Amino acid sequence: MPRPEPNASGPALQRNPNFEYPKIGYSRMLPPGSAIRGRRVKEQYVGDVNDYRKYALLRLLGRSGLKLGVCWMLTPDDGSGDGRKLAYLNDKTEARHDPELFALLRRVQDEPDARRLVLIEGSGILPGATYENAKVPDPLAQRQLWFRQASMALAPTDVVFVDPDNGLEIKSVAKGRKTSSKFVYLDEVAAFYAAGHSILIYQHFNRTPRDALVRDKTAALRQFASDAEIWAVRTSHVVFLLLVQPRHHAALSAAAHAITENADAKFLNAQLIAAANA
Repeated sequence: MPRPEPNASGPALQRNPNFEYPKIGYSRMLPPGSAIRGRRVKEQYVGDVNDYRKYALLRLLGRSGLKLGVCWMLTPDDGSGDGRKLAYLNDKTEARHDPELFALLRRVQDEPDARRLVLIEGSGILPGATYENAKVPDPLAQRQLWFRQASMALAPTDVVFVDPDNGLEIKSVAKGRKTSSKFVYLDEVAAFYAAGHSILIYQHFNRTPRDALVRDKTAALRQFASDAEIWAVRTSHVVFLLLVQPRHHAALSAAAHAITENADAKFLNAQLIAAANA
């Protein structure tokens, strides 16, 4: 696979000595498109409409000056047709939300799935971000090893974005069971928080009424983050839950408030859900 050219306007690219893969900061990953026991890593969602909002949100939070860490939580390709919601790229009015990001996603839309992820990370669209791209396994022992390695890779960052397929754990799928790789578990989020990270969590809306879902997930997070300020940033299909560490409050809370004031609420609708407890 040919390497993308460095973006002349972005930060200098660093290269992983093990793979021909450009990125900003440091990441540990399988070679793009690698086969895993006969299956390919799922990157089918890269560049779709949810990704547009996701990257836009990360860029807005990045204005806080805090260092971003991105934990993609990649899973094997499920063979579904999900993730090809790219029609928004044909509507140039959508560029108003983030013209630079929109232009990048338009440029890479026709690339193969894995290639799109390479080009987006290598573009510098999230300046200085650290990426963790290892595939998330289902078996418990392997999952625990994956998390230890991810924690080490993301240790130098301030804000960790965790991006599971579905969101926070559900009672019917215990960690270590089949399809558990599609969820991030509360003990993992708690460990990131205990290590001093603020955390942004991707949560897909399911059949639960949306307000109830946000309320229930917030209550679960409050169990170990009583001192965190918690925000919900809603889009059409997902909500991003933001836990703000007290030490990041001045910068990160200001960035979240700026979203409420400046972003189109139909694109990113940010709301303070729970103030930090004293």
